[in-house]
Amino acid sequence: MDAEKLDANIVEKIKKLEAKFAAMGQDLSSYLEGLLQADYLNYWDYVNLDTLLTLQQPRTPYPDEMIFICYHQHTELFFKLILHELEQITGEQPVAPQVFLEKIRRCIRYFDNLEHSFDIMVSGMDREQFLQFRMALLPASGFQSAQYRLIELYSTDLQNLLPEEQRSNLPEKYTDDELVQSIYWSKGATELVSGKKTLTLRQFEQKYTADFLKTIHRKKETNVWKQYLTHLQKAPNRLELVDALRRFDLLANVFWPLAHYKAAVRYLQNDPTDIAATGGTNWQKYLPPRFQRVMFFPELWTEQEKKEWGKSWVQKQISRSGQ
Repeated sequence: MDAEKLDANIVEKIKKLEAKFAAMGQDLSSYLEGLLQADYLNYWDYVNLDTLLTLQQPRTPYPDEMIFICYHQHTELFFKLILHELEQITGEQPVAPQVFLEKIRRCIRYFDNLEHSFDIMVSGMDREQFLQFRMALLPASGFQSAQYRLIELYSTDLQNLLPEEQRSNLPEKYTDDELVQSIYWSKGATELVSGKKTLTLRQFEQKYTADFLKTIHRKKETNVWKQYLTHLQKAPNRLELVDALRRFDLLANVFWPLAHYKAAVRYLQNDPTDIAATGGTNWQKYLPPRFQRVMFFPELWTEQEKKEWGKSWVQKQISRSGQ
């Protein structure tokens, strides 16, 4: 076909491509030849479907273990999306207020999806099967989700992740390396009887502590809370920002932990011997937000709201049960 007969839009795009590749010292015709030789893209290759469907490898013959694996993988993918958004708004250069708001709202949607989908875990597995296959997975635990911990570290200052009694009583001189040893989640993986670190926690710390410290150092001055305080307190959309941050805080620190608590109660509460399925951790004191009262943005909450931290979830569950 003659160049004169080509669609003007196509000709314009070819010219732009030629300029783009010329700026990189590349020959456009070679790339076009490669395009001619390449196969069309298909869905299964694009999402690596064949590989994805091989990543579920149950350790027992119980059918419902497949549900357990798939849901946890689904959770980690959504955590990856949340971190993807948080990384974009916690860089050295501040983003525009509207961009910041949209990214936080995306994180809210991801957490909303996770919270609403947790019934797959709460009601979607046979309890007897769970108690059997879960014992084969020890000492592995969802407690060991490093991505969830990174979400916490991206969102707030390290002292807000300490046990409540330590937050207002910090030593005059301290290092992040010292504080991270007291981070609240370490209390959730101690043995019920001895109070010593469980193997679950020891494995977790050995694998991830160095990465956590790198993140703490990298995001210390640019985490979500610091970005708001430094650049967004006087933004025109401040009220929308505060509302979104409060919602994000609730989802991450109330609704999501309590969704786990609801599942733990269903599967583990009725028989004390079944508690071993969590690796011997004290999940009864760790998961309920009223005990930890972890908040990413405590300055955005009133004293009464802090006192009643977690109460809104309970009211929501009561409302649901009455429907």
